[in-house]
Amino acid sequence: MTSAYDFNATALDGDALPLDAWRGQPLLIVNVASKCGFTPQYEGLEQLWHDYGPRGLVVLGFPCDQFGHQEPGDAAAIREFCSLNYGVSFPLSAKVEVNGDDAHPLWRWLKSRKGGVLGIDAIKWNFTKFLVGRDGQVIERYAPTTKPGQLRGDIERALGTD
Repeated sequence: MTSAYDFNATALDGDALPLDAWRGQPLLIVNVASKCGFTPQYEGLEQLWHDYGPRGLVVLGFPCDQFGHQEPGDAAAIREFCSLNYGVSFPLSAKVEVNGDDAHPLWRWLKSRKGGVLGIDAIKWNFTKFLVGRDGQVIERYAPTTKPGQLRGDIERALGTD
């Protein structure tokens, strides 16, 4: 695979979620969880989707239960939680693994393109974020502690509107 647009996922509702549908648009790809200390970042992610979606940014949430069992629910529970608590309207995938032998191929690719701190590729916790440019290549990887609002400058540049 040569770009993020070459990957497919499954949407939270079970439908196909081909990233090719957003070819040429910047993507913000995030592993999310409902019971994490960083869960309030859903609000900031939704705000980015609201503010920049009309200009081309696609925010994609990938629920993951690999860190402290912080995403224990099924698809219906995840959807209900995100909708009721944070008004999430950006696309969500079905639960995925981001590390290990069963890591989703997209996440393996993302990690191979932009390693973490000290060159360690493994995702350390929920709400790790990857910004992908219009060319499908990873621009930057952000730690879980990086709040969505802190990405605005990079998003503006990815959109070509700074």
